[in-house]
Amino acid sequence: MPTLADYPVVATGKVRSIHEVDDDLLLFVASDRISAFDHVLSTPIPDKGRVLTAMSVFWFTQLADVVPNHLVAWDDARIPEEVRGRALLVRKLRMLPVEAVARGYLTGSGLAEYRVSGSVCGVSLPAGLSEASELPSPIFTPATKAAVGEHDENVDFAHVESLLGADLAARVRDMTLAVYEAGRELARSRGVILADTKFEFGLAPDGTLVLADEVLTPDSSRYWPAEGYSAGVVQPSFDKQYVRDWLTSPASGWDRASDTPPPALPSDVVSATRSRYIEAHDLITGSPFTSWP
Repeated sequence: MPTLADYPVVATGKVRSIHEVDDDLLLFVASDRISAFDHVLSTPIPDKGRVLTAMSVFWFTQLADVVPNHLVAWDDARIPEEVRGRALLVRKLRMLPVEAVARGYLTGSGLAEYRVSGSVCGVSLPAGLSEASELPSPIFTPATKAAVGEHDENVDFAHVESLLGADLAARVRDMTLAVYEAGRELARSRGVILADTKFEFGLAPDGTLVLADEVLTPDSSRYWPAEGYSAGVVQPSFDKQYVRDWLTSPASGWDRASDTPPPALPSDVVSATRSRYIEAHDLITGSPFTSWP
């Protein structure tokens, strides 16, 4: 049985580490780390890595008819026992240097940009929209990929074309919106609003566009309960917004504009955040988290 030390580290991100298995395969390992405001916090969220992995497996399976994905296995002898349940065996791809973001609702950085320009990433939107407004139709709002500790920057479609070429940029845009629409419909059937999400894509050796990394997890998506939804106010969420809200509250004592790292999370914030991740898993997948793997 292999151990994680048998697989060289290829890259380490805010939440995941990537290890080389062989010439064709990688191991994606999700940790319990949580990031906010471009900082990796010192306090982990128990079981978070397992929730992210389980939800990615669910969504890769559900979306297989919409887009090819890089998942090879989640329960395989090549996955070390020490990371079983929070690791995926995946195909190597040539990853694209773009965060493929789809928005169906206006919030976060998109809302901030709209309030200044009336548009998001060059996409003009109707006047009069507010926090959590549903958009007339989902929009593609790409971003650059930032290194750990740096901030992704929203860009327009022309910038994506300059990076990828017109044909591939259009394929990424169209696939992003198709996957978002499929995810939104399934989530809606479970009483959950998928407000926005970001995907990562890579290219297979034959040029096929392949969905990679994680998909539609609470780390990469905003999930809101459909019950009680009302535009104009901040929505309760099944993601790490609870952590962001605590960090920017007087209770944390942290100044986001300072050079000091965020403080440790108190136990009640950790517990509440864990509960939100697990609730998202259970609602979306229809199965209790404790049953997987």
